[in-house]
Amino acid sequence: MSPGRGVRRRESFDAVAELYDRARPAYPPGLVDDLIDLAGIGQGARVLEIGAGTGQLTVLLAERGVSLVALELGPNLARVARRKLAPFEHAEVVGADFDEWVLPAEPFDLVVAATAFHWLDPATRLRKCADALRPGGTLAIVDTTWGIGHGADRFFAESQLCYARWDPHHDPDFRPPTMEDLPVERDDLAGSRLFAETLHRRYLCDREYDATRYCELLGTFSNVLAFDEPVRRGFLSCIADLIVSRFAGRIVRHDLYELWLARTLTNPEPI
Repeated sequence: MSPGRGVRRRESFDAVAELYDRARPAYPPGLVDDLIDLAGIGQGARVLEIGAGTGQLTVLLAERGVSLVALELGPNLARVARRKLAPFEHAEVVGADFDEWVLPAEPFDLVVAATAFHWLDPATRLRKCADALRPGGTLAIVDTTWGIGHGADRFFAESQLCYARWDPHHDPDFRPPTMEDLPVERDDLAGSRLFAETLHRRYLCDREYDATRYCELLGTFSNVLAFDEPVRRGFLSCIADLIVSRFAGRIVRHDLYELWLARTLTNPEPI
C-alpha cells in the first residue's frame, strides 16, 4: 500500500485501543458458526487472522479450539488482544503488518480478515493470502457496512447536518447503501485465478444505542479519527445533542456483515 492518507487511517485505531475494545460490537454468532462450518475446520486447525484489532473475532475463534495466529500491527490494540487471549494456550497475537510479514513454512487451513481486508495492499493481498494457505484451504473475508440503508431513516437524514458542519470531506450526495446496492459477487476473487467458487452469506444486526454509546462507536471510525481534535469533539457533541434532543436519547442502527469464503485451488494457474 502506497504511503498516504489511507495508511494513516488504518493505523489510527491504535490510539484509541481501549475505546475500540469497549465500543466495537461482537460479530454475530451465526456468522462465526457459518465461518467454522463452511470452512470445514475443527479443533487444532491452523488459523491465521489478519488485523485482529482487540480480538472481537479472535476470542470467538480461540474458543473453538483452533491453533490461532492473530496479526495486529497496532501495539496498543495487540496488547488488549493478548490480555483477552491469555486463557488460550493455542492462540497468539503477533505484532506485524500482514503486507510485510514473512509467511511461516507451515501453511494454514484458514486465513480470515474481519473488517480489515480493505486495509491490505490490493496489489498483493490475494496472492499472499493464497500463499499462506494449504491447497484446498479457505480464505474468509468479513466486510462490515455500518448503517445499511433500511427504509426511511430520519436519524441519517438529520445527522447529515452534523457531518456538513464538521466533516471536511462531507459528501452532500452520500446515501447509505441498501442491500440491493451491494454486490453479491467479488470480482477480485473471481478474477484472481487463485480460488474456487466463492460462498457468500449476509447477517443483518439491529442495535440500539444511547447518545454516549453511539458517539463512542463513531469515535472508533477511521474517518472520525482523522478529524482534528477540536473538530472531532464538535462533531461528536453535535451527534449526541441530536440523539438526545430529537430522538429521545436512543436510536437504532442497522449493521450488515458479509461473509465471503473461497477455497484455494489445488493446482492454481500461474499469474
